[in-house]
Amino acid sequence: MEIALGKPGVDELSEAVGVLREWQYDGSPMQLHPGDLGWFWRLGAEATAAAVRTWSRDGHILAVGLLDGPGLLRLTIAPDAQQDEELAQQVVEDVTEPERGVLPEGTVNIEAPTGALVQDLLFEDSWNADEPWTPLRRDLTEPVKDPGVRIELVGPEQAHVFAAVHRAAFDGSRFTDKRWHAMAAGLPYADARCLVAYDEQGNAVAAVTVWSAGPGRPGLLEPMGVHREHRRHGYGEAITVAAAAALQELGSSSAIVCAPSANVGAIATYKSAGFKQRPEVRDQYRDA
Repeated sequence: MEIALGKPGVDELSEAVGVLREWQYDGSPMQLHPGDLGWFWRLGAEATAAAVRTWSRDGHILAVGLLDGPGLLRLTIAPDAQQDEELAQQVVEDVTEPERGVLPEGTVNIEAPTGALVQDLLFEDSWNADEPWTPLRRDLTEPVKDPGVRIELVGPEQAHVFAAVHRAAFDGSRFTDKRWHAMAAGLPYADARCLVAYDEQGNAVAAVTVWSAGPGRPGLLEPMGVHREHRRHGYGEAITVAAAAALQELGSSSAIVCAPSANVGAIATYKSAGFKQRPEVRDQYRDA
């Protein structure tokens, strides 16, 4: 059977989310997680559907991509299809030819699982390795300590608090309570939680969203941020520990996160919260 490139509609996103859940396992390379689609959902269901691509054979999805920006495709592949030559060749053709509707002309990036045949074929096609990222993982089979600060679960009434912390944590953020409600209405948020940490004066100082992929599978932190006016007080570590505890309650086997290797402060924060550094990964890019 031929490999078919798909652009699912809103009513078909559940299948893509479902296979992404199934493909998560401890020890897997850092890859697209259902939580990545969940976080993108803040832009709305229609925008999320427009950004998703699938590759299928005989009606079965073998690869899922998320256009996480105009020139970035975040791609993952079914564990038993990562060395599938027909699939890899088809993906490379589809991402190389702009008329196929995956990536545009010019400089573009692809994030694919380390060791997948797609990576080898892209390098053969003159793609290059980009800046390194550092994945980190925390095992959740042991009890998680108390974070040491007040943590509150965010519901619809606290959406504005979460949004305000996010804007204060990330330069250029346009996150609003409206976007929180859009995200919370998405399919992946059924197994997600937003948390906010408070200092002793009652100020909201840090926030995180965690995404479960189901019991016994790795859960994702995306995003985690500390209010710029409350940094260097340990709140990043505290909210990260709280995130691990929330994923443990959701049944996750481990907590995973990935940060640019150049962001040494973020990596140090995750390590202080019990996460262990894993080998670096790199996107691949094509020059204009």
